[in-house]
Amino acid sequence: MTNYYAPTGGLPAQTDMLTGRAVFTTAYAVIPKGVMTDIVTSNLPFWEKTRAWVLARPLSGFAETFSQYVVEVAPGGGSTRPETDKAAQGVIFVVKGGFTLTIAGEARAMRPGSYAYLPAGCDWQVHNDSETPTTFHWVRKIYRAVDGIATPAAFVTDEGAATTVAMPDTDGVWATTRFVDPADMRHDMHVNIVTLQPGGVIPFAETHVMEHGLYVLEGKAVYRLNQDWVEVEAGDFMWLRAFCPQACYAGGPGPFRYLLYKDVNRHMPL
Repeated sequence: MTNYYAPTGGLPAQTDMLTGRAVFTTAYAVIPKGVMTDIVTSNLPFWEKTRAWVLARPLSGFAETFSQYVVEVAPGGGSTRPETDKAAQGVIFVVKGGFTLTIAGEARAMRPGSYAYLPAGCDWQVHNDSETPTTFHWVRKIYRAVDGIATPAAFVTDEGAATTVAMPDTDGVWATTRFVDPADMRHDMHVNIVTLQPGGVIPFAETHVMEHGLYVLEGKAVYRLNQDWVEVEAGDFMWLRAFCPQACYAGGPGPFRYLLYKDVNRHMPL
């Protein structure tokens, strides 16, 4: 089974140096795993025995289209009213433990690698009915409906059941696991998993309109962000503004994998 990184909180010792790898610029941000301690968690309305690390939120000079949390739910915790914004759609991706996700009255067992798409206005609940904490990513975005295009339905799947597509001319060294068909115009966001094998490279500075959130699930790499090369590892989060140049070298010794958010399939608001 793939090892997905999950934060555990805690605090550094008083004797530790405070120097770290956190970076915040107008083009990108890096939130390293060491920042995700007990004192930077948030509580959420109507969630019990739950804490969340907020990685991105709509903010002037920062993320514009989405928010992303790492959510940790203790045994017996969860929510019967998890989403308070009826216009918000969501994606859940599980990295540790397990829980029951109920969508429109249908219960589904979630485990590491499980993925759920939750459309705006969807009736869903979360309950950790196990004996150990569970951790999952929750990506939220206001859904932009288009007249004449149906809204997407809720679904639950797993990384093992999703389609993995190798990038052209890479012999599988660089591949993307897609949970939604890119041609499905009902969806205005994608949350995928990108995998680069050791030595794999994104061989040019991608510069495009899509905003990104990248959470490193496994491995390490050197990432090009705007004009800087930044070393990242499992547990780190990167936000990339639209048009921020980006490239990557995977460092090994194992695969470098990250959960990737991007906004897609819509005209630019004017």
